[in-house]
Amino acid sequence: MIAVLWMALAFAQDSVRPTQPLELANVYRNARERSPRIAAARALTDAARARAPSARRPPDPQVQFGFMNYTLPGLRPMDVLGMQQLQVMQMLPLPGKLRLAGRVADASADAQAERARDVDWEVRSKAAMAFYDLYVTDRSLGIDRETLRLLQDILRTTESMYRVGEGRQADVLRAQVEIARMVQDTIRMTTMRSAMAARLNAITDTPAQALIGTPLLPAFPDSMPGLDGAIRSAVADRPMVRAGERDLEAATAQTRLARREIWPDPTIGLQYGQRSGMDGTERMGSLMIGATLPVFARSRQLRMRDEAAAMQQMSRADLTAMRAETQAAVAEAYSNLTRARNLATLYRTTLLPQADAAITSAFAAYRTGAVDFMTLLDSRMSLNRYRKELVELEADEGKAWADLEMLLGRELFDPSSAVARGTSGRN
Repeated sequence: MIAVLWMALAFAQDSVRPTQPLELANVYRNARERSPRIAAARALTDAARARAPSARRPPDPQVQFGFMNYTLPGLRPMDVLGMQQLQVMQMLPLPGKLRLAGRVADASADAQAERARDVDWEVRSKAAMAFYDLYVTDRSLGIDRETLRLLQDILRTTESMYRVGEGRQADVLRAQVEIARMVQDTIRMTTMRSAMAARLNAITDTPAQALIGTPLLPAFPDSMPGLDGAIRSAVADRPMVRAGERDLEAATAQTRLARREIWPDPTIGLQYGQRSGMDGTERMGSLMIGATLPVFARSRQLRMRDEAAAMQQMSRADLTAMRAETQAAVAEAYSNLTRARNLATLYRTTLLPQADAAITSAFAAYRTGAVDFMTLLDSRMSLNRYRKELVELEADEGKAWADLEMLLGRELFDPSSAVARGTSGRN
């Protein structure tokens, strides 16, 4: 049975064997260059920028060309009255309207640009989460494989002790059961790795079957930023909050513009006409001045004011909610970072050394018959569990840093740096 499991494990490992180590900086670069969401957000920003200049321009002039007073059905100009006519009309918005409309368009474009930046950081954070999940899986697989080798050593020891009459057959069978269970767990985690690699590939628009190397844990900063300073920085610099500020600016300008919509906009027209007279071609011109009449002001212009005021109120409430949400998110990320760092330090300095010493002592005592097999096995499994928990804490620290970077809108450490292999808890 164990031989069959080993064959299945070897097949699963060959199907997902990584090509080369994977750095977090490469993940970020691929996400920035290939993510469809980032490309869509940038295109939407370009579209908003392209719309902005037209907001400061008056409506296009109207040009009309006509044949006046022609006979029917002959279509000949009537005597004295028949003529050809050219007319140009231009509506001129009152001073201030185009300026306010331009401010609305520019602020809306700036808001979209900030939202595009927020998408960049959101995709970056999502890629980091997938990267650290993959790191946990790979490191846990490495720990399980190392544990498998140690369990094989324990199995050989129990078998040799059983052959010379110093051990029990139950110990041999229990060791075989633990090896089988560990092989099954390794096969399951190997399959999970394929799914996590596919999730990371999806972020960078890469084929799901593309092989991904083993993630390298980056070197995190030695010190943490102050919580109060981080909250102030996030509230001031987070792209989503800045987008909310630009939206409020646009809504405020739109409210001022809506109050001017009830003012009539003048229209100026020039007209040129010519006809054939007794003394040759007769030419004439006309100047026309008009204005829009807000005859439906109660149901149109005044309702536009109400709409703009409501949108301004909504933008202000959204901005307040964004700031409160950002403060809470920073505090949560800071708490997660503190927890992960403190617990990881505890594991490296206390739990892991003690567990490692306990298994060394238990293995030596088992050889002499001072302890039973279950004590030895429990010591080995406890060490295995502590090492996996440390790996998860390292990943949690990385995720907390990624959350803080997204909230602050800036890098907090170099993602291309990697922890040297062989350091405590990260080997």
